[in-house]
Amino acid sequence: MTRPWILPALFALSGALGAAALKAAGDPAAALASALVLLLLAVAHSPLVFPRAVGLAEARRRSAADGRPVVFWRPGCRYCLRLRMRLGRRAGRLHWVDIWRDPEGAAVVRAATGGDETVPTVLVAGRPHVNPDPAWVREQSARFR
Repeated sequence: MTRPWILPALFALSGALGAAALKAAGDPAAALASALVLLLLAVAHSPLVFPRAVGLAEARRRSAADGRPVVFWRPGCRYCLRLRMRLGRRAGRLHWVDIWRDPEGAAVVRAATGGDETVPTVLVAGRPHVNPDPAWVREQSARFR
């Protein structure tokens, strides 16, 4: 449960410590800028940026009902963040499975990638696509309103 929050917490903590050091050194503008940048990094690498994750069983059930793709991801993954940002509002149309919270989801990813936990991995019609082009995923999600 805490694993997805380790990297964001480290960003926030280092931002606070760095800002305190810069302020103590007499540079409040740099302290504020440093704190804001690291706070933004903390938010960007947190689970807050992604749509609410569901378990593999629920994602498969929903995907079978509506045909929407399933995206396997993990917090802190820059490629997952890139996919999420490029999907924009369409990201909410997909079913997201956090492989750090769902061991069954991690097993599906390992099976698709030859033993690695390479994310994002996207299941479209039951077929896995490892680290697909965000434009392609956007096209797949455009079919669903």
